[in-house]
Amino acid sequence: MKKQLILEDGTVFIGEGFGSDKEIIGEVVFTTGMTGYQEVLSDPSYCGQIVTFTYPLVGNYGINRDDFETIRPAVKALVVKEAADFPSNFRSEMSLDEYLKMKQIPAICGIDTRKLTRIIRRYGTLKGAIVSVEEKAEEVIHRLQAAVLPTDQVDQVSTKSAYPNPGRGYRVVLMDFGMKHGILRELNNRDCDIIVVPHDTTAEEILQLNPDGIMLSNGPGDPKDVPHAIETVSKLIGKVPIFGICLGHQLFALASGADTFKLKFGHRGSNHPVKDLATGKTALTSQNHSYAVDEETIANTELKITHVALNDGTIEGLAHKKYPAFTVQYHPEASPGPEDDNHLFDRFINMMKEHAGKELQHA
Repeated sequence: MKKQLILEDGTVFIGEGFGSDKEIIGEVVFTTGMTGYQEVLSDPSYCGQIVTFTYPLVGNYGINRDDFETIRPAVKALVVKEAADFPSNFRSEMSLDEYLKMKQIPAICGIDTRKLTRIIRRYGTLKGAIVSVEEKAEEVIHRLQAAVLPTDQVDQVSTKSAYPNPGRGYRVVLMDFGMKHGILRELNNRDCDIIVVPHDTTAEEILQLNPDGIMLSNGPGDPKDVPHAIETVSKLIGKVPIFGICLGHQLFALASGADTFKLKFGHRGSNHPVKDLATGKTALTSQNHSYAVDEETIANTELKITHVALNDGTIEGLAHKKYPAFTVQYHPEASPGPEDDNHLFDRFINMMKEHAGKELQHA
């Protein structure tokens, strides 16, 4: 079935539709990873977005049961150059097309994704629509220009009630702003006793759970759209060790008095180089975010910059000068991508151990 991808600037791409037949409107972004499409389409941080894959062939190893980052994907739609009809991999259980149909996610293939990516890089992220070729482009463009994209993405993807993920180690309260399962897996590997709580859980409710540490998860959208979370994090700083990832990093910065801004086209992919300022070492990282912390606003806070992106110089990591708390903008759990900085989870464990030791000394 012929479909068209129409951008709000008037650009029209004609291609073949696959997956769901739904017609949708969303924010068009691109990701540069060569593999990991299953993790991308199931990453809650892509909530409401039409994701373009710059790698030309997608779906070649199918869909398996193990590589999901959430049970219910929140991505709006997929755009690819070529979709593999016959996947080949010993773990494959269904094709990409079959999975997208099952989850009611539309997709389009056969378009010039290089041209689309260049448009986004030049003009920034744009609103777009995937519709039938029978739709008149002028009418769709008018709808796009008038459309207001949702700002409640975190509420859409966060858990609605708290739940335990038991372990015998340190108790970690994980604030779910759109958590990837990879974060939970890394904490499980370290035998943490985890309690996952909704995004609107108050600081008082979290502290009543007697945590040894608090994890601020990744998530979609603008961090300023969840002001209640900023207030909660501000009340938690200094109480117990904190580790924030992606949106959690941005919320921590805002709670500490810094500011954030929207990047032109964001960071999305599995090969973003990040420099650790303390060691001078560079790690390749997995990233997926539209916003970054404003470096000029750090001077008025008690934060120090620990990591920077080598591609554009933006902040990729922060630490509190006074309290046991640190954050990174990228994904140390990868999924997909390299695991160069997986050791940051061990750093979090050691931070909780040191904090618990100091409390015993003062008891």
